[in-house]
Amino acid sequence: MKELLDRIQRANRPAFHSLSPQQARVAYRMGAEILDLPRAPLARVETLEWAARPARLYAPSHERLPVLLYLHGGGFTIGDLETHDSLCRQLALRAGIAVLALDYRLAPEHRFPCAVDDSMAALRALFRQGATLGLDATRIAVGGDSAGGTLAAVSALQARDEGLPLALQLLITPGTSARADTESHARFARGHLLDAEAIAWFFAHYIDEAERDDWRFAPLHAEDHEGLAPACIVLAEADPLVDEGLAYGDRLRAAGVPVQLELYKGVTHDFIKMGRMLPEALAAQQACAEALRAALVLS
Repeated sequence: MKELLDRIQRANRPAFHSLSPQQARVAYRMGAEILDLPRAPLARVETLEWAARPARLYAPSHERLPVLLYLHGGGFTIGDLETHDSLCRQLALRAGIAVLALDYRLAPEHRFPCAVDDSMAALRALFRQGATLGLDATRIAVGGDSAGGTLAAVSALQARDEGLPLALQLLITPGTSARADTESHARFARGHLLDAEAIAWFFAHYIDEAERDDWRFAPLHAEDHEGLAPACIVLAEADPLVDEGLAYGDRLRAAGVPVQLELYKGVTHDFIKMGRMLPEALAAQQACAEALRAALVLS
């Protein structure tokens, strides 16, 4: 991991917070799959519209499969279907399920709670109309990484409130708290891929300060976590977000929610998308796939 961070520093690419959101999106897209595994071939890859948003469906077969709604990371400001294509293919292939990746609206053009609304609209549509895609709409999970992990946690809370029976929430290095004020935010503020300036830049584009205590931004602050779908939480040790991810797992357990916690030592935020370099990325992808398979296929 240190060697990889040194290489990234030597590349001397401009930091996201020094760019406009539009420039940052291009930069992220250009570099997103450099460290990812090659895009695995699948029997079914279809770009479509879902709940009035662009989406992409991945499946290892044309059978009627259970499905994961996947919400990409990128601080609510960058990221798209292309930046997470390789990861979605790996999850579909390894778990033997369908994955529907959603291109939700991004800030600052569409600020909070637009991404929340898009995510939940897509999840509702899967329960109601997933069969039209040839999917098993009785077995559905929601997941995502980073900001997408936040959106997945929020969608799980909303699904519970609406009586939608989610099988699993897959939270990969999620943000869960209102402010970047934990010990890990201070410890890993510089030089660990996701810097404090980038977090502040993402949040400033996405949400007003006065709205940050809204649980739809910070699911750790929801009043009630009882009755939520079981969770698989994947965390990186050297990540500013690790403390709030651990806190969310604790909060869920305290509320009686089954939690599988996977903490990978010595790696940073976004490590799961570095399968060409890090064996921990491959291990994490497999752990996610096994959790999805257990919840959706074997249950």
